Amino acid sequence: MNLSDLDQRITGCRACPRLVAWREEVARTKRAAFADWTYWGRPVPGFGPADAPLLIIGLAPAAHGANRTGRMFTGDRSGDVLYEALHDVGLASQPTAVSADDGLELYGVRITSPVRCAPPANKPTPEERDTCRPWLVEELTLLRPTLKAVIVLGAFGWQAALPAFTAAGWQVPRPRPAFGHGARVSLGGLDLFGCFHVSQRNTFTGKLTPAMLRDVLRTAAGAAGLATTP
Repeated sequence: MNLSDLDQRITGCRACPRLVAWREEVARTKRAAFADWTYWGRPVPGFGPADAPLLIIGLAPAAHGANRTGRMFTGDRSGDVLYEALHDVGLASQPTAVSADDGLELYGVRITSPVRCAPPANKPTPEERDTCRPWLVEELTLLRPTLKAVIVLGAFGWQAALPAFTAAGWQVPRPRPAFGHGARVSLGGLDLFGCFHVSQRNTFTGKLTPAMLRDVLRTAAGAAGLATTP
């Protein structure tokens, strides 16, 4: 099993009836601005190199973002913020992500999420989160030989990811560490960082600024042994 095989298996998952119905309904009805698109409408695999030392974990695909494009954080405003910051610090080849064939490359970074299907109102249920966890566990296991640092975006992702790290063999402290922006936790050979999610609610209100995001990216990249630009 390699990451390419895992990605293929993920795209065929139909384990959660509510999510399957929603993602496919969105793909059929579309948004007017994307009426000429053929929506992906399936679970979204991770994006980035298979030997990445740095992993970024989000929440779930956006209905008209990754559910449309088939690539994590692509085609929505959250992704606009994330990829611009990655490019600013030298971890992405370009500052925009508009489609799966736009030529974007990540340097030493992979992006994934604990829930692979777009959920209604961007809110997966705890049961859906737990049903989807084995995919993240497998991805973490396959990345383990090179993985040195992880950034988790938001409290939901943090809560979803910690059990996956345990299942993949890392040592998660007890009691489980609380989420916070700038939090840094050692999992026994892996540095885990917390960062506010790049949601519009956070970026529009200034709860998460581009400078704050760049700071976390640079710190985590340094822990992963990746060079960044000033």
